[in-house]
Amino acid sequence: MNAQIFPQQFAGRERAIALHCSGAGAGQWRCLGETLGRSYELLTPEHYGCESSGPWTGEHEFTLADEAARSIALIDEREDEVHLVGHSYGAAVALNIALSRPDRIATMTLYEPSAFHLLRQMGETGAKAFGEISAVARHLGQCVINGDYQAGVADFVEYWSNLGGWKAMHPAVQNALMRWAPKGPLDFHALFQDATPAEAYGVLKFPILIMRGEHAPLPTRLISERLLELLPRCRLKIVAGAGHMGPLTHPLKVSEIISQHIAAARREHRINPQMRQLANEFMLV
Repeated sequence: MNAQIFPQQFAGRERAIALHCSGAGAGQWRCLGETLGRSYELLTPEHYGCESSGPWTGEHEFTLADEAARSIALIDEREDEVHLVGHSYGAAVALNIALSRPDRIATMTLYEPSAFHLLRQMGETGAKAFGEISAVARHLGQCVINGDYQAGVADFVEYWSNLGGWKAMHPAVQNALMRWAPKGPLDFHALFQDATPAEAYGVLKFPILIMRGEHAPLPTRLISERLLELLPRCRLKIVAGAGHMGPLTHPLKVSEIISQHIAAARREHRINPQMRQLANEFMLV
């Protein structure tokens, strides 16, 4: 599904594509749509496993490229650049999209991308973090196999949010997560099996903002710091008081930071051509 936030208001404006985390949906980005305002058309395609998108087809081994295909199709619809946003699993998908269309991305904002394959390239500390997230994946997978979806997603939620997070959820949200549960192991598989070498990210030369919560878990904290080293035009913003689920627990703060990043890049884009023109005129004198 390609969900749009107030699509009729944004016809002909700049496009932004925002990708939600595992187990969530397009509604995660409603606050971002309101914050960006009328200057943007916000597209929020939903991943396989969401009720609007249906299950993975099962035609072959699932990869991040399969998840990225919807967004790439949206990018290819037009000739202009897009602003790309992603959270957790959605941020890992965004990285895959950016590598596929590096010349079509105006800016990118990633909140704690779950690019877990990088942990394997980060020595002893990375190995410890990979072991930590692998345990979460194994438990979820085992619960899906034996049919105890509730136990699997409850543990998943507790890891990514905080102790008591599952019990605090509305029953409708819990039920939605249990329906999503069979997709969870596929997400982890695609993330773990991503073969992208660290040096490949050097081709992404547009403005990139990495965000993480003050209380980020070890795996995504390490990944955020590593991407800061790998991406040529990247900066890191730590969201005070937030954890991994910052876009959901601190939506206004996160949305404002994303909007500011996009606006700053737009100003830079307008100024640079003017500076180049002045330089050319100076050289002709």
